[in-house]
Amino acid sequence: MAALIWIGAGLTLAGLAALAWCILVALRARRAGLEGPAMEARLRRLVALNLGALAVSAIGLMLVVTGVILG
Repeated sequence: MAALIWIGAGLTLAGLAALAWCILVALRARRAGLEGPAMEARLRRLVALNLGALAVSAIGLMLVVTGVILG
């Protein structure tokens, strides 16, 4: 079950890294002074990536908890 914990931890860290990247991209868009449709287009693509990163992180946490419970 140790492998399950490590795989889950890796997925969680990958998801958190992607979430941090999403935050940085949104901050760069804000600092660039984008407004209206340009900002909306950039953030619309970012929302999908953000939700995917959150899902990967949540799955990783579920694997960690499952590995701890079974181990």
